[in-house]
Amino acid sequence: MARIEVPMPQMGESIAEGTVSKWLKNVGDAVERDEPILEISTDKVDAEIPAPQSGTLVEVAVQEGETVEVGTIVAYLDTESGAAAAAPSQEPPPEPEPEPAADPAPGPAQKPQLTPQKPAAQPGSEEERLRQRSTPVVRRMAEEHGVDLSLVDGSGYAGRVTKQDLEGHLKRLEEEPAASPTTPVPEPATPAQPAGPATRPASPARPPAVSAPSDLWTTFYSEVQNPEFPVRDADRVEPMDKIRRLTAEHMVVAKRVAPHVHSFIEIDFTRIDQIRRESKKRWAEQGARVSFTAFVVWALSRVLRDYPTINATASGSNIIYRGNVNIGIAVDLDPGLIVPVIRDADHLSLVGIGKKIVDLADRARSRQLAPQEIQGATFSITNPGVLGTMVGLPIIPKGTAGILGTGAIEKRVVVVQDPSTGGDSIAIRKRAIFSLGYDHRIVDGADAARFLADLKEVMEGFPEDG
Repeated sequence: MARIEVPMPQMGESIAEGTVSKWLKNVGDAVERDEPILEISTDKVDAEIPAPQSGTLVEVAVQEGETVEVGTIVAYLDTESGAAAAAPSQEPPPEPEPEPAADPAPGPAQKPQLTPQKPAAQPGSEEERLRQRSTPVVRRMAEEHGVDLSLVDGSGYAGRVTKQDLEGHLKRLEEEPAASPTTPVPEPATPAQPAGPATRPASPARPPAVSAPSDLWTTFYSEVQNPEFPVRDADRVEPMDKIRRLTAEHMVVAKRVAPHVHSFIEIDFTRIDQIRRESKKRWAEQGARVSFTAFVVWALSRVLRDYPTINATASGSNIIYRGNVNIGIAVDLDPGLIVPVIRDADHLSLVGIGKKIVDLADRARSRQLAPQEIQGATFSITNPGVLGTMVGLPIIPKGTAGILGTGAIEKRVVVVQDPSTGGDSIAIRKRAIFSLGYDHRIVDGADAARFLADLKEVMEGFPEDG
């Protein structure tokens, strides 16, 4: 039997885990190559995961509703016939193992906190290797709280310890000392060490360090940033779905990490509007619809070449200058939003960008985007102006240094200079206000101002052959 692994895919650079929303196939079903076998959800996208090869689904390793790390094996396929009959024999062996092991594990000496339900794996074994190969977040949390991951009961694939496992373990540690407060008390009371009254109080302070919240940021988010409020009689309470919950958490993190600054500029769309009207028929013959957003992306992608800090990201004490200009464009899903990415936008023509925008937006709304099409953005655009908003102050997505908010394009009465006489005159122009949100750690206000001025110049003098 040739077993093929189906892993949880990487759905974004900053996304470390995904949730199995729904299995589209059952164990024993035959599947074709690239045929969807399950649906997963992450921060801002629901995606169907196709079968890597044709075969039979012989094992489901992750159930619906479970969240696992990227790379975790969620299912196995058998590419040979008759695999469905062999599959059940693969499932029982892992089941009996914990049963006999569960008896000696909760021995009286180890009951307090070190041994949850499962004994430590044998050193050097495959189970031990996978258990220790947890995500950086889990390893960091374990190090902060002094927890040996080999002593934590993991619910992930092959016993891998997930963040939820570690949080549960630390919560149990927090409750154990509270249940037996007499154990730490006698130690500082012993006369053997009366000389250090100033240092002895630090000893009882250690249990709080272990019994502190398993994830300080989670506690901060839930208690400070996301407080609960009383429900009144006429209210309706609905739990957030996973996409909304993760979006909320990521937005709070993005706002907390990057010091946001916003600058504004007003741009005249009169010339672009003229080009659109004159070229509309020609573009239609090419099967293209070129929106105002396409002009913005074209101009933006060219200007970003000259501003590497805006097309970059802060990474610890380093700056990563991106080698590509990949523009993420927010698409309204009503409800929710998703940000597909136009890769190497600075190498595409205006018509090429227009076609790309229409294609990505249509497939985003029908939930047909591939995982790689929503990751890798180096800069983003959001367009609240399409719904009539004058201007917005968007949050900078994690992993980037800037985002452009485009306001509504409206006719306004403005003062312009008459090119023939050099005097001032009043005219009606199509104009819009743009806002640039930027990470002040790596982008200075002067650079942002120059960037917007150059963007304004390119757009107001847009070339005919763009």
